[in-house]
Amino acid sequence: MTVHLEVAEGVGTLRLDRPPMNALDIATQDRIKELAEEITRREDVRSVVVYGGEKVFAAGADIKEMRAMDHAAMVARARGLQDSFTAVARIPKPVVAAITGYALGGGCELALCADYRIAGDNAKLGQPEILLGLIPGAGGTQRLSRLIGPSRAKDLIFTGRHVRADEALTLGLVDRVVPAADVYTEAHAWAAKLAQGPAIALRAAKESVDAGLETDLDTGLAIERNWFAGLFATEDRERGMKSFVEEGPGKAKFL
Repeated sequence: MTVHLEVAEGVGTLRLDRPPMNALDIATQDRIKELAEEITRREDVRSVVVYGGEKVFAAGADIKEMRAMDHAAMVARARGLQDSFTAVARIPKPVVAAITGYALGGGCELALCADYRIAGDNAKLGQPEILLGLIPGAGGTQRLSRLIGPSRAKDLIFTGRHVRADEALTLGLVDRVVPAADVYTEAHAWAAKLAQGPAIALRAAKESVDAGLETDLDTGLAIERNWFAGLFATEDRERGMKSFVEEGPGKAKFL
């Protein structure tokens, strides 16, 4: 298999494993979707790290495979390509991308599906599809513009240029930059901390932010209001408030 799922202490690592560059061929895309859906179902997975290994996150689509496809073939495949990445974006749990080396094209688009991105100081990100006479097709035109704004997204998409980790941080494309050797450790620590948190409240927070961004303010406030009130029916809410009153803030245990 070109993608593996490893679970330990509530953290699931979705590990790309298609050397040398983790090219995202159709089989890999489908496997990502399959495992993202498994992660969504599994109660023992409470947070997720998406990781490509020590040298590279993912250098993009399998160009040799794509070159052999004509218009009809891509019309039939394009939805499956997007659906594989959307399955990651819709995991109702905290997801962090641990980015080393190249995250280009589909690799960058996969990183955009995470809630948080930690990059190594050797990382290079970009959407170089324009250099192939194409545009990003796995969500890049939509998720990138929502994350960093339309003008900055257009600069990256129009030029196809790569950005180093420091510029990616300035743009808001990544959230932290650490030494390359520390990327997975730092990402796992972020995920492990959240794996100890209140799972339903974390899901509510993620879905409220994500769904709210896709609609108007009043509708977004209604989404937030419904989740907020609904959390008063959970054991975690009772446990969190009881701990606050009896022990002070930040001491509640939710497992």
